[in-house]
Amino acid sequence: MNTIGRDPSDRVQVLDEDGNLVGDPPEIDEETLVDIYQDMKLARHFDQRAVSLQRQGRMGTYPPLSGQEGAQVGSAHALADGDWMVPSYREHGAALVGGLPLKQTLLYWMGSEEGNNVPEDANILPVAVPIASQVPHAAGLAWSWKLQDKDDTAGICYFGDGATSEGDFHEGLNFAGVNDVPMVFFCNNNQWAISVPRERQTASETLAQKANAYGFEGIQVDGMDPLAVYKVTQEALEKARNPEDDQLRPTMIEAVQYRFGAHTTADDPTVYRDEDEVEEWKAKDPIPRLETYLRAQEILDDERVAEIESEIEERVADAIDAAEAEPRPEPEEMFEHTYAELPPQVRQQREEFLDSVEKHGKDAFLEE
Repeated sequence: MNTIGRDPSDRVQVLDEDGNLVGDPPEIDEETLVDIYQDMKLARHFDQRAVSLQRQGRMGTYPPLSGQEGAQVGSAHALADGDWMVPSYREHGAALVGGLPLKQTLLYWMGSEEGNNVPEDANILPVAVPIASQVPHAAGLAWSWKLQDKDDTAGICYFGDGATSEGDFHEGLNFAGVNDVPMVFFCNNNQWAISVPRERQTASETLAQKANAYGFEGIQVDGMDPLAVYKVTQEALEKARNPEDDQLRPTMIEAVQYRFGAHTTADDPTVYRDEDEVEEWKAKDPIPRLETYLRAQEILDDERVAEIESEIEERVADAIDAAEAEPRPEPEEMFEHTYAELPPQVRQQREEFLDSVEKHGKDAFLEE
């Protein structure tokens, strides 16, 4: 059954919490199923190592993704080769599927602008930390494809539930609807915008239904179910490229999921979240859910799982070694890559900073 056209409050699900088939699975081959499983495991292990690096002082503040692998990896695998990805700041799993090396993600959170040096064959925009600022960019990017008659190109723009309270979100979706652009707007509703719960963001029954205000379709999916996410995203991307006469190209997907850890490593979620709530959501973990299904289909067994885990550990370890082998960025680099020509006020700040470094030494500045 096609999921496009459903009521936004009718949540799409393919696998239940125990990994049993409860909906129509997407048309997907065994190799891709294993790839999705392996990429989710890779994202989880990378996430755990990244948090450890931050705690050891080897990396700056980092936003964990554990719990969101099903939504990120499932949606990213639905993209075609020529499609584009517009991330926020937590899409490490989606980005690795899209072709961004793990080393680049590490470098970014280590404070190096080199982390935003996306390979030429990876259609990924740079990380966007300001909330919802990437949404208008995504709408404009998709409009450019339409103006250039690139009918075979579509994209996906990621953001969180907190972004739906920002003006950029509404402006971007309104522009997308008016101009009928080929972009899928993917809301990672992980229930918490730092310490603000979902129910404080909006009185709407769902976030997906907000698309209705802009004239296009919204759909809600179980974000802890990678197969349901893949299916919904694939259909939305196909509609973006080839809409029917009564359809607009954009779609908003609300993937209902949970952030297992902190908002960032500078956050303490125990202050505002009940541990029982966390454990309840951990029972819906997308990784064992898919593994159970793949074992039942005789696609995975103990030997293959062990092989995958060994490969993942080695790959992440190699990425960490490669990132830490790079020269640390110079502090004055913070003034670069924003303006083609520095405005007078920023130029003055840079000069004052360089004078301070010369007077007190770079090490003294870093210690501060």
